[in-house]
Amino acid sequence: MKRLTRSRTDRKICGVCGGLGEYFGIDPNVIRVGLAIATVISAGTGALIYLVSAVLIPEE
Repeated sequence: MKRLTRSRTDRKICGVCGGLGEYFGIDPNVIRVGLAIATVISAGTGALIYLVSAVLIPEE
């Protein structure tokens, strides 16, 4: 069974995108670009979601 965790090896800031990429089996850079676009379009809500995820998702 897979578990969602923040990545310790594929991280730029907190490892959230790297962990999501490992969990869903996709390139973490796709998640990073999507998050950046969502942050710009939603006036910062994407960044808030990232910060909440960094607190709630456990590290490997």
